Amino acid sequence: MSRVGKLPVTVPAGVEVSIQAGQISVKGTGGTLQLAQNSLVNIQNEAGKLSFKPANDSREADAMTG
Repeated sequence: MSRVGKLPVTVPAGVEVSIQAGQISVKGTGGTLQLAQNSLVNIQNEAGKLSFKPANDSREADAMTG
């Protein structure tokens, strides 16, 4: 996995991130974005930081996480 993929992404103030049923939703002052979550990547929202981890040990999961 790349070094960039290992770093958490900080969610700015005023932005809401929700991860539900394979759907990622980001809501801010500019509107709302929705994206289907890739099944090879596990995403966790912890205290305003998003972390990405591969779902398994496959090469494809590492590529999608990075």
